[in-house]
Amino acid sequence: MALIVYNSLTRKMEPFVPLVEGQVHMYVCGPTVQDYAHIGHAKTYISFDTMVRYFRHLGLQVRYVQNITDVGHLLDSGEDRILRGAARAKLEPMELVERYMRSYFEDMDALGVGRPDISPRASGHIPEQIELTKRLLAAGHAYEVNGSVYFDVRSWPQYGKLSGRRIEEQEEGTRVAVREEKHYPEDFALWKKAEPDHILRWPSPWGWGYPGWHVECSAMAAKYLGETFDIHGGGIENIFPHNECEIAQAEAAFGATFARYWLLTGSLTLDGVKMSKSLGNFVTIKDVLKQHRPQAVRFFTFSSHYRSPVDYSEEALVAAQRGWERLVGPYLTVRERLIQAGLPAERSRTIEGFVDETRGNFRTAMDDDFNAPAALAVLFDFAKEVNTLLSREAPVGRPDLESIESFYQELVGDVLGLLPHAAAGSADREAGLIRLLIELRAEARQRKDWALSDSIRDRLAAQGVSLEDGKDGTIWKTA
Repeated sequence: MALIVYNSLTRKMEPFVPLVEGQVHMYVCGPTVQDYAHIGHAKTYISFDTMVRYFRHLGLQVRYVQNITDVGHLLDSGEDRILRGAARAKLEPMELVERYMRSYFEDMDALGVGRPDISPRASGHIPEQIELTKRLLAAGHAYEVNGSVYFDVRSWPQYGKLSGRRIEEQEEGTRVAVREEKHYPEDFALWKKAEPDHILRWPSPWGWGYPGWHVECSAMAAKYLGETFDIHGGGIENIFPHNECEIAQAEAAFGATFARYWLLTGSLTLDGVKMSKSLGNFVTIKDVLKQHRPQAVRFFTFSSHYRSPVDYSEEALVAAQRGWERLVGPYLTVRERLIQAGLPAERSRTIEGFVDETRGNFRTAMDDDFNAPAALAVLFDFAKEVNTLLSREAPVGRPDLESIESFYQELVGDVLGLLPHAAAGSADREAGLIRLLIELRAEARQRKDWALSDSIRDRLAAQGVSLEDGKDGTIWKTA
């Protein structure tokens, strides 16, 4: 089965065929770095991180571009979000940007979200945005008024093809000044005139000003991926007006299809209401990670399809943590078994066939529009069979244990990012120290020094390491 995706542009499932064989060019709208990232950002960027991981698992070369918005994202009042955040924090605008951009990447690193190949900032691409605006003016798709430049929506009949919203259905803007300046209420800003006291402003052919929000993504995507590229991603909440405006201005300027596939993630809600900073109903990633493992957050994200909305709650995160523990428990046991000496050297063709069959089932699930919930179901069936295998009296051969370990690392780790991502050296050192304590505890039990035995067990538990005594000795798991 070849990979199929739901293309929001055509509103149907389609085979994914890259523009250039063997390569994937992908652009995802990044954050406006005005505050700490929230758990809704985690859902979106974990979802696209998993797509990138899966493309690379398939052997495709990926160029992943995710922008940083540090100017031009306006509130309904017309105020720049960065300027408002800077005033709130009593910081210079770029000081605010640097603080929260670093914080965002810290959060993504903690969640195991790989860094984009390119992370362009809007403020670093002002010339490109000016050039795009000039092209639209020359082509008759934009007009200048009092130092500001607007896209003429009525000059582009295809406007609305992504969101399905037609011009006649759209409500007029709410700001009287904007109504008077623009030809039509639906027209959107490509370049805004900046007043003398406006901090974020640049020289342009139309005077001092700053770019509109939508133009940055079209300009930067075209620069790094080409005028036509494979995938544009983002949250469903930005389908209108942001994504719609991106398409209109890019295709009007370049005379070519902008993005061929539009993959949009469902919203994350809190008590049924979309989580957002503007509504004030958000939980930061940093606060969540104080209470939960990063893998639990990823597992929670995979509990629903990336296109579906999901409601956040503390109970849901606790359930995700338990589910993650059940999934990786057999893997940890297998790693413990592999440390033992004297394991049989024979390979079981039955186990080898089961591993290959499960790998195929996993790929079938992911080929169905990155269906992570279905992929998790496949992995849970696998984990159940591995547990059954490990509980048998006959020891499992080393080649089979290594095959199971490799399977987990390849799919649960590399594709879904659900294995603990500690550095290999520190992880091996930690495992060695835990085994040493287990041996000391066994010696204490032989001496019937129950106080010391219990103390070792309890102090390990306090560090998130649980011990399970069985007929083959003691194994350990991380909580």
